[in-house]
Amino acid sequence: MDLTSAARRLYGVAPEEFTAARQELAKQAKRDGDAVLAKRVGALRRPTVSAWAVNLLSREAAPELEMLLDTGSDLRAAWSQGRPISGLEQRRGELVDLLVRAARRLAADAGRPLRDPAGREVEDTLLAATVDPDAAEQVRAGALAHPLSHTGFVPAGFAPAPATEETVPRPARKRPAEPRTTPHRNPSAARRKTRTEPRDADERPVEVEPQEADEPPERDAGAERTARQAEKGRRRAERARLADEAEERAAKAERVLETREAEADEARRELDAAEAEARRLRAELDAAERRGDRLRRRVER
Repeated sequence: MDLTSAARRLYGVAPEEFTAARQELAKQAKRDGDAVLAKRVGALRRPTVSAWAVNLLSREAAPELEMLLDTGSDLRAAWSQGRPISGLEQRRGELVDLLVRAARRLAADAGRPLRDPAGREVEDTLLAATVDPDAAEQVRAGALAHPLSHTGFVPAGFAPAPATEETVPRPARKRPAEPRTTPHRNPSAARRKTRTEPRDADERPVEVEPQEADEPPERDAGAERTARQAEKGRRRAERARLADEAEERAAKAERVLETREAEADEARRELDAAEAEARRLRAELDAAERRGDRLRRRVER
């Protein structure tokens, strides 16, 4: 057993059976002497209902799913080469609708009907598989833990074909920016722009540039760019920190959920055992009552 086959087996069970199945596979890996595999199996996440439904499609509707993934490959190729894609998009839509209906039917047959939010997540996952080759491989493998999503149609890793010169509007020419002026600190120095020092009658006055009072505009623009970049860096760091915290909270919540599910499974097993014991005791009581009735009749006779 390797991780791929273990995940394939594990993500084929119903979500409520996932935790127990994962524990059993991890124990089996330990018995086989593969502690690393046991740890990796134990780290697999329980699938959402929508991800489980897509995993069902990879098992129960593999031919239709493969047709959709092939259509996605053709779409990406046509997009990158600038060929028409309207027919492929229509075929993709028809296959996605077909597979979403199949997912709803399979989930209902398994006792877990898909609600509307989960149905939309199944549709988003299938569309993402037609756009991104990595998403297509994940869907094909049938071991999704979470639904996938995409933005727009542009396939990942591809740029649209270059447009011709006739179809691209020429950008409007920008007017040159007017030069910025730097105020002088000394008003009298600002007014005194030239001075003359004639050495003979024919010599022209010599212009003397006033001393710069402030930093040039280019330095101000560079400082502003640096400040903006620093602010963007701080925002990115803050978003990354919030994302890490959210992921940590989600992992903690999932661990708590798995613990509660294990406790619920144990309680259900204890309840089944108690009900079986109660049935046994009732049967013994009925038998004892029948024996008592027979003895009373003998005494009466």
